[in-house]
Amino acid sequence: MTRMLAVGLVIGSLALGRSVAVATPPTQPAAQITPTTDDLERRDRPATDDDLRILLKAHELLNNDAVWNRKDDRECADDEATGKRSLFCALQKACIDVLGVYDHRRVALQEVRFAVEDATRGQDFEHRLRDFNNLPTTHLADVQRVLDVAAERVKARLKSK
Repeated sequence: MTRMLAVGLVIGSLALGRSVAVATPPTQPAAQITPTTDDLERRDRPATDDDLRILLKAHELLNNDAVWNRKDDRECADDEATGKRSLFCALQKACIDVLGVYDHRRVALQEVRFAVEDATRGQDFEHRLRDFNNLPTTHLADVQRVLDVAAERVKARLKSK
C-alpha cells in the first residue's frame, strides 16, 4: 500500500513537471564501519559491561566446530542464514544482540584484534579478524582463545574502574 502511494506521488509529480526523490527504507540497519585511527588503536580505551557481554556472547556463538565458518568473507548474511559464523560475524552478531547496532571499532572488537596481533606475533593482516580466522593453522580453539584473552583484558579494566 505504501509503495503504491509512493508510486502514485511520483507519477503525479512528474505529470506536474516536478521532480521527487523517493527513498526506500533499508531492509536492515547499515553496519557502522569506522576507519581506524591512532586513538582507536590504543589498548587502554575505557571498557564497559557491554564490551564484556559482547565478548561472552561471541564465545557462546562459537561454541563448537559445527557452528564455526573458517572461510570468512566479511559478509555475514550468509553466515546468519547457515548458522555457521566466522570470528568477525560472531562478533558482529554479538554486538547487534547486545547493543542493537554494530559498532565496528567498539572496545570489545578492538581487544579481539589486539589479541589476534599478540597471538600471531605481529603478522601483517589486511583484516585482522578475517585473516586470522582464515589462516590454515587457525583452529576453533585459537579463535576461542583470542576471545578469552580479550574478555580477560576487559574484565581487568572493569575491575580497575
